[in-house]
Amino acid sequence: MYTTDGLHLDNTDALRLNHRDALLLVDLQRDFLPGGALGVADGDQVIPVVSDLIALFKARKRPILATRDWHPPKHCSFQPQGGPWPPHCIQQTPGSGWAPGLNLPPSTLIVSKGTAISPDAYSGFQGTDLAQQLSELNCQRLFVAGLATDYCVLQTVLDARKLGFEVQVVEDAIRAVNVNPGDGIRALDQILDSGAELITLQDLIDANP
Repeated sequence: MYTTDGLHLDNTDALRLNHRDALLLVDLQRDFLPGGALGVADGDQVIPVVSDLIALFKARKRPILATRDWHPPKHCSFQPQGGPWPPHCIQQTPGSGWAPGLNLPPSTLIVSKGTAISPDAYSGFQGTDLAQQLSELNCQRLFVAGLATDYCVLQTVLDARKLGFEVQVVEDAIRAVNVNPGDGIRALDQILDSGAELITLQDLIDANP
């Protein structure tokens, strides 16, 4: 666990999973992996870490939720429509599918975003029922992993904090696009400034033997 000044804290008890916790996976889709339509460098390297997170939360019988981009063919974020991105994660196409090796449990709650032509939606909370689902599950603390650090992960975390959730971001289970050099580092600074915390998979394993 890290504080806003970058100091690592040994706070094992605070990371012990309990009835108010949920795992929130952000946009772990084929198009965001290397070689995909909007591939994130080393994005595939988060999958083994996320698989261990899934196993941990599944063993503790805690909810697992997964957001996904689920765009129509002429989504406003696509370059042919004047947006910044190449077409990606188009509904019902292979690129919109889950990353190979992800193996989401059947009980995973799927949250689709960006489903209309406009507006764009980086946050998993924007235009979705994610907040309602978490409320119905009585979840107050989110453990966040996925892609990409400087866009959908960042905006999901910021919205979660605005809504009053405690947030732990698993730093070895996220990767940045870095359209501009340093975007990923700046996103981590914003995440910490929001009151969220950065942890590692090992921190969680140590706290939940």
